[in-house]
Amino acid sequence: MDSGIITIMLPLALAIIMIGLGLELTPKDFARVTKHPKAVVIALFCQLVLLVGIAFILCKILALPPLLAVGLMLLAASPGGSTANLFSYLFKGDIALNITLTAINSVIAALTLPLIVNFSIQYFMNDAQQISMQFSKIMQVFAIILIPVAIGMTIRRYAPHFSEKLNKPLRIFSVVFLVLIIIGAIAKERAHIVEYIAQVGIATIIFCICSLFIGYFVPRFLGISSAQARACAFEIGIHNSTLAMTIALTVMNNTTVAMPAAVYSIFMYFFAAIFGMLISRLASNQSVPTHSSISKL
Repeated sequence: MDSGIITIMLPLALAIIMIGLGLELTPKDFARVTKHPKAVVIALFCQLVLLVGIAFILCKILALPPLLAVGLMLLAASPGGSTANLFSYLFKGDIALNITLTAINSVIAALTLPLIVNFSIQYFMNDAQQISMQFSKIMQVFAIILIPVAIGMTIRRYAPHFSEKLNKPLRIFSVVFLVLIIIGAIAKERAHIVEYIAQVGIATIIFCICSLFIGYFVPRFLGISSAQARACAFEIGIHNSTLAMTIALTVMNNTTVAMPAAVYSIFMYFFAAIFGMLISRLASNQSVPTHSSISKL
């Protein structure tokens, strides 16, 4: 990719996407955590502890090359994407909880993402000077995530009709931009792309499946309703790969680190749709009375 596109256009495009995310949020979405504290805490635990741990284990077991290992950890540390709300809507999840999780995740990720990535760099890289996230870059990540979201929330607060008009175009822009950034990253690494897919493809597939299943079944096991568990699953399973790739390409200035997020993006919507259909069928089977129960009526 051209250096001007990486340093100027990518952060600008991501800022527009994050503004779009902010257009869907209000202060009430942050306050709503008090109504569903258990679901929020469980979802955050799954994402920030269980899945980050699983990503680390996958990096070790599959012996990923250092840069790809850092990339997978960056992906694991990234918050859920706004597309999670759409999947929750399609598969009858608790959309209000999705929005709350997105709001909380956006704030927490600004703090946890640099910590997780810096740990990954120190652990996996023999020469940490190749890539790093010093204080100035940590503040850059903080600004990339929070400032555009705050701008979007401000627009929604003071110009609600204008924000409604912006919402759909920005959603379309988000999808188009994701496709373009994947194409651009793959094009730059086209000489090694088959090797990268071979190295990190299995890891991203396993990580995607684990994200969805852990996001649903851990909350269900702990007594969370099916609708809220679906919201957790999609929020956790549909990572903001656009954010991960942009940070890799701009803040970290490394295309290889962006590869796990790029490969993950190819798979995640496909697996999320299959997972949504599976849990919908599971729920419908559980709601149908058995033959014995009908005979007792």
